Parts: sequence; structure tokens; C-alpha cells
Amino acid sequence: MSYNYLFKYIIIGDTGVGKSCLLLQFTDSRFRNDHDLTIGVEFGAKIVQIENKSIHLQIWDTAGQESFRSITRGYYRGAAAALLTFDITRRDTFLSLSRWLEETKNNGNPNMVIVLVANKVDLDSQRVVSREEAEKFAKENKMSYIETSAKTAFNVNETFLRTGKEVLMKILNGEIDPLTNNAGIKVGGESQKTGPAEKTSCCSG
Repeated sequence: MSYNYLFKYIIIGDTGVGKSCLLLQFTDSRFRNDHDLTIGVEFGAKIVQIENKSIHLQIWDTAGQESFRSITRGYYRGAAAALLTFDITRRDTFLSLSRWLEETKNNGNPNMVIVLVANKVDLDSQRVVSREEAEKFAKENKMSYIETSAKTAFNVNETFLRTGKEVLMKILNGEIDPLTNNAGIKVGGESQKTGPAEKTSCCSG
């Protein structure tokens, strides 16, 4: 299928916050309770319509474990957007956000769109990180903020589409040159295979 733009996304955050489940819900409209921990990097893709443009989203779901950081770090380069994800029922995953954000800024391109994603709002009765606290962190770090549930699909599509719109607006406003190397954007053309990384999981970095 043809597209106007291809945007590369990465999903980052601690182990178990629901990164793989967000990807699966977005690409396949399904949820798995027994999803295995990501080993290295998993990949998904979907073509969506944003502002009357056909956008091919190429999404990389990174492992949260420290042992895979050297692998996943390479995926920051050449990403147009990052979904910085935490679990509202686990304060440790919220406290880790500063470290993830620093790593993103150190390894990604300066025009990368970063969106803060608070996942598992279906477990609101177990919530330990308030919306106000998370919104404050997002505002201080100049990020958009959205709450999701990969289990119920609440705001999942909206997360990926809103992020894509932010990237597209930066292109249209001249903030991002889509032809720049490592912008994480490809202009026009036919949707192409990306070799071994098209497989469900990839550990080669």
C-alpha cells in the first residue's frame, strides 16, 4: 500500500507496564493477559489516516530490562516519536520516567515527539500515581499526556494517532525536515518490508 509518510515510533518504559499489550491492541485489536516479557525488540506496523494523510506507523516495542538496554538504545536513533509508558498501579515505573526521558534525549534526535502514556487505567482502584502528578511531570518536560488501558482499548488508538498528528504538524510547520537522516520519517513511496525486523521479535539490535 502507498502512503504519504512513514513514521517510526518506539515504545519505552519499565518491564511490565504494558508496552507490548499497547502495541498488540493497536495493531491487532486484541489483548493477552499472558504476554511474555519482550526479549530485545518487537515490531508492529499499521497504516492510519491523520489529517487526510495516509501514514504508515512502524512501531518498535523495546524491552524494559536493564540487560537489554544496549540493544534497545540503538532504536532511539531514527525514531520520530517515543511513547514513554508507565503503570499507574506501580509507583516505581513512574519514578523511572526521568531516567527513560534522559536516555531518550541522549540517544534520540532533538525533534523527536515524546508522549507520556499512563497505562492500566482499568485498574483505577489500585492506582498509586494520580493523574495530577503525572500531568505535572508531563508539563514540566513539555510532553503530551494521555491515559490508556491496553486491556479495554481505552485511548489506545487515540494515543498512536495523536502522536502521529504531533509529528505531522512539526513537518507541516517546518520544525522537522522529513528528508533529514535519523528523523524517523520516510516520504511517500510504496510500503516496504524491513528485512529481519519484520519478524515478531528481534534481538540483533
